[in-house]
Amino acid sequence: MFGFVPPAAFAQDDGGSSVTISGSAALASDYRFRGVSQTDKGMAVQGGLTVTHDSGLYVGTWASNLSGWGTFGGANMELDLIAGYRVPLADNATLDAGLTWYMYPSGADDTDFAEPYIKLSGTTGPVTLTAGAAFAPKQYALANVSNHPDSRGQKQDNLYLWGDGAAGIAGTPFTAKAHIGYSNGNPGLGPNGTSVAPTGEYWDWSFGVDTTWRNLTFNISYMDTDISSNEAARLQPNFSKGQDGRGSISDGAVVASLTAAF
Repeated sequence: MFGFVPPAAFAQDDGGSSVTISGSAALASDYRFRGVSQTDKGMAVQGGLTVTHDSGLYVGTWASNLSGWGTFGGANMELDLIAGYRVPLADNATLDAGLTWYMYPSGADDTDFAEPYIKLSGTTGPVTLTAGAAFAPKQYALANVSNHPDSRGQKQDNLYLWGDGAAGIAGTPFTAKAHIGYSNGNPGLGPNGTSVAPTGEYWDWSFGVDTTWRNLTFNISYMDTDISSNEAARLQPNFSKGQDGRGSISDGAVVASLTAAF
């Protein structure tokens, strides 16, 4: 998922071939998807692999562990399949469009869903800005399921808009980063705890810094949402934090990660 976006990996070109293979492996103190913890505020091991053609076409996969206490049909793993096309619009601007298929192996049925996305990135001096939109069309995995017998089968869609910024800090090895996102979707947990916007509509944001040494990148960020305590109660049937008095998984938190690119 794009809540914790895998950092770009160093590319390895196979002897002048038009195909480039890149990948990454990461250890994170929490897996936050659009501001909400997917690991019950626990650690995550993540990795991804991307194959890119010089035409701009690419396919890839990305995976992370989950908490596995009822969300996503009880799955302990998220596996994303990604395909898209990246095209330069100018020397310092790129358009990227594709689709992510979210899978939850060993979970219940009706948890997988597809989400097309589009991103526009541009660089000026030390600053890189990205604006993006992801729209998941109506699917049962995103259905608004309640106790009403007629509610099952009412497919829902989801919209996510976001903006990212990154700027090198002059005279230091650090890059400052910021993110803001807006979710609008089904106000509920869905048929098996699958919901891209579990409270229906909310904002998430983060800011932090990272630094790179050789192929290793260390990042530390503060992440938060505007999900209130009352709204967070909707998460409690499937998400355990908040039932033990230590706050919900949508509370603000400092998240650290170490990523190796190859």
